[in-house]
Amino acid sequence: MTRHAPNLRAQKIAGGVATDQRHDSAHKHVRGTAVYIDDMPESSGTLHGCLGLSTATHATITSMDLSAVRAAPGVVDVLTAKDVPGENDISPTGRHDEPVLADGEVQFFGQPIFCVIAETREQARRATRLAKVEYKELPFVTDIGVLDPRKDKLVTPPLTLRRGDAAAAINAAPRRLKGKMRIGGQDHFYLEGQIAMAIPGEDQDVTIYSSTQHPSEIQHMVSHALGVPSHAVTVEIRRMGGAFGGKETQGNQFAVLAAIAAKKHHRAVKIRPDRDDDMIATGKRHDFLVDYEVGFDDEGNILGVDFMFAARCGFSADLSGPVTDRALFHCDNTYFWPAVHAQSAPLYTNTVSNTAFRGFGGPQGMVGAERVIEEVAFAVGKDPLEIRKKNFYGASDRNVTPYHQTVEDNIVHRIVADLEASCDYARRRRTIESFNANSRFIKRGLALTPVKFGISFTATHYNQAGALVHVYTDGSVHLNHGGTEMGQGLYVKVAQVVAEEFQIDLDQVKITATTTGKVPNTSATAASSGSDLNGMAAQNAARQIKERLTDFAAEKYQVARDQVLFLPNRVRIGNQEIAFADLVRQAYMARIQLSAAGFYKTPKIHWNRDKGEGRPFYYFAYGAACSEVSVDTLTGEYMVERTDILHETGRSLNRAIDLGQVEGGFIQGMGWLTTEELWWDDKGRLRTHAPSTYKIPLASDRPKIFNVTLADWPEAHEPTVHRSKAVGEPPLPLGMSVLHALSDAVASVADHRICPRLDPPATPERVLMAIERLKREAKTGT
Repeated sequence: MTRHAPNLRAQKIAGGVATDQRHDSAHKHVRGTAVYIDDMPESSGTLHGCLGLSTATHATITSMDLSAVRAAPGVVDVLTAKDVPGENDISPTGRHDEPVLADGEVQFFGQPIFCVIAETREQARRATRLAKVEYKELPFVTDIGVLDPRKDKLVTPPLTLRRGDAAAAINAAPRRLKGKMRIGGQDHFYLEGQIAMAIPGEDQDVTIYSSTQHPSEIQHMVSHALGVPSHAVTVEIRRMGGAFGGKETQGNQFAVLAAIAAKKHHRAVKIRPDRDDDMIATGKRHDFLVDYEVGFDDEGNILGVDFMFAARCGFSADLSGPVTDRALFHCDNTYFWPAVHAQSAPLYTNTVSNTAFRGFGGPQGMVGAERVIEEVAFAVGKDPLEIRKKNFYGASDRNVTPYHQTVEDNIVHRIVADLEASCDYARRRRTIESFNANSRFIKRGLALTPVKFGISFTATHYNQAGALVHVYTDGSVHLNHGGTEMGQGLYVKVAQVVAEEFQIDLDQVKITATTTGKVPNTSATAASSGSDLNGMAAQNAARQIKERLTDFAAEKYQVARDQVLFLPNRVRIGNQEIAFADLVRQAYMARIQLSAAGFYKTPKIHWNRDKGEGRPFYYFAYGAACSEVSVDTLTGEYMVERTDILHETGRSLNRAIDLGQVEGGFIQGMGWLTTEELWWDDKGRLRTHAPSTYKIPLASDRPKIFNVTLADWPEAHEPTVHRSKAVGEPPLPLGMSVLHALSDAVASVADHRICPRLDPPATPERVLMAIERLKREAKTGT
């Protein structure tokens, strides 16, 4: 940030909380001057690594001849499992089921089995192709559709949520139905791929630059693999070029291998995989198979539901336990189920181990809830929006979740009502009915879907954060905290919080890289908790220093403490005012400590997984989206004509940043539910592993009309940082409105008499197949 002389007469600081500020690196992103790990100058003699991947889906390795690899030009070393000096494991949950390099057995096609270390990246890449590996094939399974979630192998214990007697409620209901849906996965497709660079130091020391959301986990994994204490490993990250959950655990392998090679050869080592290798060897959003049964009355009031959420988890647990837990936590979305039973099944498959992805299972749970709403709406012949509103959580009753947390901050009724009015839903519904009646091949669809997203890590101990704040004698401030910047604007938000506390201009606060050497034992920047946790920790540190300055000023100038007021860039002490920097200098001369370590832990939350009860979430974030689509019924191709979004972020710390998060989250959610398709062939090979075969949304895929509004009336029900709310994950499920608008358009070919049961991703092919199926069913009456 450009420094300027503080305005000592200003009535308001420049860049405080609740002001629109650009992302601190936005200008660098545009100019290409933002430094990512691959942009960092390489020290002389830097080596480069490349993974050698399995070409079998499930097999024992009978022989592995790497002699040609070792003899290839530029190759310095080839690492295998036996070269791991400490623990050959990078399991984030301590289940010891995920090796750094496979040892004797491979469990998915593309599993890393060796790592080439060479003078150049190109030499390392070419050398990996010279390996001669022989396998004894073993039985494998890649599709959860052929598995029994109650009998087949799980990677981690399942969860069951229950409230009331769901089976009895369903059986006693005037009407009931059951169904099954498949929800596709999603690749993170971050702009900056996985990368790590390790620089060896003295004794046991090593410094790791890793594109990671979780520096402390990288630190722990490297220390375990090297067999050294955590204090010997320092991990630093200034920024990531996107992550979306894909860098919460998936960076472990690259960092560990770089560190092993660096310490072994006493040279810096960098590993940056190709996009293809990255997509093949790293985990993705879990795809689910959802069985549901629902009992309801003739008006569409839901009386009982029963869910089974079976997930393709891959060969190891990774984060599948908490991901599938959160799917259950959101199987209600905004709806009160009077009686509910929900169970997870984290299934073992011979595929890459799936992992965190923006929403962390929550969006999949919501998609299941919305399918139930849609089924009931078609069964009783009503607009799905009417059924949604009929089954919303209440304010003072009908407000207990399946995990027995009371919803105390419900604002979904007003959010939906405001959006329904502002987007002119009723008139457009009539217009679309008229259009479809007079259009033979192009059909339009409309849907308005709500979102209620729980905020907090469901693993309670992760809900803590630390920060370090220094005030220098010229009044400038150095800020460090445990959160990581992946483009979401966390750094500038936390800096605004610190500027607000000291009442100094934002450009007086220096944002510094996240490092385990300054703030220890950090949680991942995930669960939409980055600003909540790190903002409060930084605020705590700033307040400690501010308290010391207040005490000093009161004593020095012989005034009461309440006569010391921090004003924009200055401090009023009694009847006089001095510059903030002047007070700081005076405090330094009086030996007042001008540095503080801040800390915050989220209050009120608790969770008993064995009982399936507790308060896993501090609060909920709400939003709603209305989307309109047009579908060519001859080809299945479609366009998103218009989307209107109303989302709430409490008292936003920075509306400009939050608007960007809502827009981006919606587009990413829309892509997941429409065009992004992961496909494994019958040999267990992922075939959609490059931009040529995997379609993320383009600029041309955005809605033609895109209206995004932040609700300006709510503020956080709980005392969060400046009463703001999280905004990272909650907007992603807003993309459900596009899926259901497509479903609405498809349903029009059968006069809305048959639920389309359109499974995501709703690719044009799948839309066309649904259209043809509904036409046949309408003719035959089945």
